[in-house]
Amino acid sequence: MDGYGRMDKVEGGYALTFKRHFPCKPEKVFDAVTNPDIFVQWYPFTTGRMDLHLGGKMYFDDGEGSEYEAVITELDYPRSFAFREVEDLIELSFHEEKAGAGSEMVFVHTFDDKEMAMYIAAGWHRCLDVLSQLVRGETVEWKDNAEELREIYKEKFR
Repeated sequence: MDGYGRMDKVEGGYALTFKRHFPCKPEKVFDAVTNPDIFVQWYPFTTGRMDLHLGGKMYFDDGEGSEYEAVITELDYPRSFAFREVEDLIELSFHEEKAGAGSEMVFVHTFDDKEMAMYIAAGWHRCLDVLSQLVRGETVEWKDNAEELREIYKEKFR
């Protein structure tokens, strides 16, 4: 398994950082991340409603009857996309790799509850694996590895 995240202490909480590599230009990855039809396939609780502009809103449903919004805080095609979801900040940046070998996406989730880190990391790990499948045009397969990933991250974040 590749693509493990790391956790760092930052002002106001903690940041989980994941890197994913793609065999395509950053534009393709950026387009996939900001396309509501693709976004709903890998990002939890999204409804697919997205006002894609700086200050625009994204809409979520927790599956238990509560809807909430996120606000787009950064939108710089094809380099960065960020939004504040409740109190957490989600930031994605995209970079072309040397000699046209593809691109790298950096995903950062900033939050304040360290006790939830192993659960959050395991969840994002799985979600980003699915995003990678979508960008590559592969069949989506949600692996049944959440418990295994939680244990790995529990050890990593001691």
